[in-house]
Amino acid sequence: MIGRLNHVAIAVPDLEAAAAQYRDTLGADVGAPQDEPDHGVTVVFIELPNTKIELLYPLGEGSPIRGFLDKNPSGGIHHMCYEVEDILAARDRLKADGARVLGDGEPKIGAHGKPVLFLHPKDFNGCLIELEEV
Repeated sequence: MIGRLNHVAIAVPDLEAAAAQYRDTLGADVGAPQDEPDHGVTVVFIELPNTKIELLYPLGEGSPIRGFLDKNPSGGIHHMCYEVEDILAARDRLKADGARVLGDGEPKIGAHGKPVLFLHPKDFNGCLIELEEV
């Protein structure tokens, strides 16, 4: 069902410093910050030859990333995103197998302008999973 790894998301306490580290220290191709109000985050994508890194920073006080950073002040890996061909079919299959889809179970539009869903980390070895339709 899952395809390629789309990105690994890292929550960071200082978005500008993290982007500069990837750009200046590691020589990566770092995109511009983009606000994603529906998800409560500001993101920066780092393009790699085989995938992307997504830096996450809280957008607003109600951001889910704020809670993550409160527990992990230095930041850390937040989630893994896998591509799927049909997000509704993937959701239905996962739910039938007992996996929990977060939120209301309906896809939202993600940072790449494509439908996304998140799966409960307790159902996937402690890792929050994002699915993105391609």
